[in-house]
Amino acid sequence: MRGSVYTFKIPQVEGGATVSIKVIWSQKLLYHEGQFSLNVPFSFPAFVNPVGKKISKREKILLNVSSGVGKEILCKSTSHALKELRREVGKMGFLYDAEVLTWSSADFSFSYNVYSKDLFGGVLLQSPLLRDIDDRQMFCFYLFPGNNQSMKAFRKEVIFIIDISRSMKGGPLESAKNGLLSSLQKLNPEDSFNIIAFNMETYLFSSVMEQATEEAILEATRWLNDKLTADGGTNILMPLKQAIKLLAETTNSIPVIFLITDGAVEDERDICNFVKGYLTSGGSISPRISTFGIGTYCNHHFLRMLAQIGRGHFDTAYDADSVDFRMQKLFTTASSIILADITVDALEHLDSLELLPFCIPDLSRGSPLIVSGRYSGNFPDPVKISGTLADMRKFTIDLKAQKTKDLPFDRVVGRRQIDLLTANAWLSGSKELEQKVAKMSIQTGFPSEYTLMVLHQTLQDEKAPETILIQDVCTCLTPKYSSFLNYWKNSSIFFFLSSVYTTSRKASPFELQM
Repeated sequence: MRGSVYTFKIPQVEGGATVSIKVIWSQKLLYHEGQFSLNVPFSFPAFVNPVGKKISKREKILLNVSSGVGKEILCKSTSHALKELRREVGKMGFLYDAEVLTWSSADFSFSYNVYSKDLFGGVLLQSPLLRDIDDRQMFCFYLFPGNNQSMKAFRKEVIFIIDISRSMKGGPLESAKNGLLSSLQKLNPEDSFNIIAFNMETYLFSSVMEQATEEAILEATRWLNDKLTADGGTNILMPLKQAIKLLAETTNSIPVIFLITDGAVEDERDICNFVKGYLTSGGSISPRISTFGIGTYCNHHFLRMLAQIGRGHFDTAYDADSVDFRMQKLFTTASSIILADITVDALEHLDSLELLPFCIPDLSRGSPLIVSGRYSGNFPDPVKISGTLADMRKFTIDLKAQKTKDLPFDRVVGRRQIDLLTANAWLSGSKELEQKVAKMSIQTGFPSEYTLMVLHQTLQDEKAPETILIQDVCTCLTPKYSSFLNYWKNSSIFFFLSSVYTTSRKASPFELQM
């Protein structure tokens, strides 16, 4: 959406021809205090307007909102003059249709509320799609935090683990420091914190957890600015062990480890297995581990898996300018827990179950909780959800299960499931999981680690093959590209490919699908 320009050559376009371009992508809705918001690129530079005579143009936006919840939704704001077409419980339809002399100079934005004072949720069930790779039923359950301010968040004990290896020198480290300091300001005086900086060695701000007073935060600011310089290699396991040891005696609060790094290390699988072993051994309250990656060189599969094992959250920033904002957003979600140790009784009685993520995260005030998967057997109705509140009382809620047909499950949860399964495949080394991800990628159209899109042109009315395996492609390409694909075929990653179609002899608009 930013930082890249995508170009695609359309050959043999004659004067007066009409070229249609269809672009499909998916993006998350932003959520803040019960309000969902969407922003779609819809601004065009001035040079796309023809010089000279003003020619009338038509802009059209059709917006369908299906919230998936059985509650009334309320439109809050919009950037363009939308006309309401329909309204049902949990659904709305709008249309923007205008004749303009110049193309839009503003992106399209829209926001709506699903209002509820108290915590609420639901369970959505759906049958597998036609030609689905998995014939089990699909499910998705969600919890919304609501707007009840009397529902307190857990007291926090937070340890920030920040990478100060050589690769962090300059912009990445300064941005990470700013994000860390901004996150410290969000702590309450009753919370406690510590900071561990690491390269091949570790450097502790304090030997004990410090109360988040103004004086302590000011001292931490001086320590970050005066004592830390980027140099050396990267050792993540050592500071993780130190953080876990510091948080071992936590009671009546949620211990949070917040890892910030831009690098990759050789023992990443050992780190995941160590944390998994520690968290399953029982004992004190398990620390929640959230991870934040900076740039493209860190192993996102490792960071996502570590967060999944630690019931935390993962995010990344590819450029220094977005580090501060995205770190604060992630920290707010990771540290504002209002319901912990969530269990779902329905999952224990199913014949088979695939749960993504496999560890159910906590519910935070800053973000809805969404868990999806596949099952076989009889899904009970209602579904009992249990958890622990900040005052350590047990909380239980019954969620109604409903079957839905018009909600595109594969589009809503596909990207997330592919990412989680890819992280699982990375940790386990399972070729079966890799092939499953590849098939999901082809079915949903989401790119993956194990798929590659190729361009295959067909004549009009000629039926294109549905799926081409990499062995078939290698036989019909030039030696140069065949060698390239054979290199990947013989490596540890196996790629699945499918066809790309052309639909016209003259203007040749292309429709790309995985």
